[in-house]
Amino acid sequence: MAKKYVDYRGSSDYIVSDELRNSVNIAIALQKPLLIKGEPGTGKTMLAQSIADSLEMNLIIWNIKSTTKAQEGLYVYDTVQRLYDSQFGDSNVADIKQYIKLGKLGEAFLADKPVVLLIDEIDKADLEFPNDLLWELDQMSFYIPETKETIEAKNRPIVIITSNAEKELPDAFLRRCIFHYIAFPDPEGMEKIIKVHHPKLEMKLLQQAMETFYMLRNISNIQKRPSTSELIDWLQALVVGGISPGRIRQELPFLGVLLKKNEDLDILLTQLNTKTQARNQNTRSSPFNRYR
Repeated sequence: MAKKYVDYRGSSDYIVSDELRNSVNIAIALQKPLLIKGEPGTGKTMLAQSIADSLEMNLIIWNIKSTTKAQEGLYVYDTVQRLYDSQFGDSNVADIKQYIKLGKLGEAFLADKPVVLLIDEIDKADLEFPNDLLWELDQMSFYIPETKETIEAKNRPIVIITSNAEKELPDAFLRRCIFHYIAFPDPEGMEKIIKVHHPKLEMKLLQQAMETFYMLRNISNIQKRPSTSELIDWLQALVVGGISPGRIRQELPFLGVLLKKNEDLDILLTQLNTKTQARNQNTRSSPFNRYR
């Protein structure tokens, strides 16, 4: 196997940990899909782009929805177009091959050069979806009965599969994958990520914003914790809005960039009001008040 296939080291716009880098290279070396889990905003999708950039490959993205079927990733037989052509067109409808349209997996198989195939958010589909892809991902081929043709991969793609852990994936599918969980970055790791996107950001602004960001993430009962991508957007908003570091914790400007649910905003306001009342109560009961 060519060296470049097992020498992923991250890219200029993606900070990768040693553990994640090793998982990528092991998956490539063993020719197995790499299953990436982690909460939204931890860089799962961006990893595939980083691998493609680092290894100078094209990236093919298969975005999975709740209605997506495994068959769609292989090919689609356009019977509607064939029926239309049989009635109104000039095409030779006996040539079924012209009505076969490859899906994203089929495109990856027939690419002239190795590509990175991202199967994004696989847990959105039904429970049978992963199992329906077992043979194709194992054998790197699939059969089209309409044309009696077998599509085999010209070059084995690097397969990256992401999951937000919304539902459990079948054991048979998991056995065929290399697994890696991307933990949410700690403040030190987050600072490195931020500096990639905002290299000239004022340090005091960054510190105040990150303190506030992690404070929001640590609020109990919050439904949707702000993610890395939302922090990056929030910092941009703070810069564009000309917000000074001292105003960040006091005013919580542009809060809608970070919190996206009314329930979470209500929880935050309730906690802030509780803290304010407790602080006022302590001030009123202080024995030093009589000297003011």
